[in-house]
Amino acid sequence: MATLYPEVERLRVARDRLVRLRTKVEISPPAPEDLPRSREWVARESLAHIDEMLPFWLGEVERILAAPVEPVPYGRAPSDLIRLLTVDRDRSLPVSELYARLDFHLERVVRRLLELDDRQCARRGLHKTRGDLTIKQIVGENLAGHIEEHCAQMAASLES
Repeated sequence: MATLYPEVERLRVARDRLVRLRTKVEISPPAPEDLPRSREWVARESLAHIDEMLPFWLGEVERILAAPVEPVPYGRAPSDLIRLLTVDRDRSLPVSELYARLDFHLERVVRRLLELDDRQCARRGLHKTRGDLTIKQIVGENLAGHIEEHCAQMAASLES
C-alpha cells in the first residue's frame, strides 16, 4: 500500500461528499457582492477556495521534496492576499467550472501523493504556527483535514 493511501482516501471521500452537494450548490444563491473576508463563506466561495488550495498545498509538498536542507519553511496564513484574491475572483464562476477544477486538481494531487515513498513522506517542513511537520502530517492536516473542514462548512451553509 502507498504510504499516503489513508490520506488519499480521505481526499476521495471528501470529493465524493462535495459531489453529493452539487445540486444544492447549483440552486444556492450566488455569492454576495461583499467580499468574503469579513463573513462566513458561502458554498461557492468554499468551493473556489478548495479549488485553489489543492494545487497550492501540492506545490508546498513539492518545495519540501526538492529542498536540499530540512526543515523547509512552508505554508501561508489565512490572510494571504493571493489566497483571498483567488477566492474573490473565482467565487462567481459557474458551478460546473468549479467542479471541473475540483476533479482536475484532486486527481493530480492524488496521483502525485500515491507516488511518494516512506522516505519522501518523512521529509519535514516548518510552518510559522504549526511548527515542524512531516509531509505525511502536512498532507493529513493541510490537504485532507482542510478539505474535510470545508465540506462540513459547505454542508452547513447549504442547510441554513
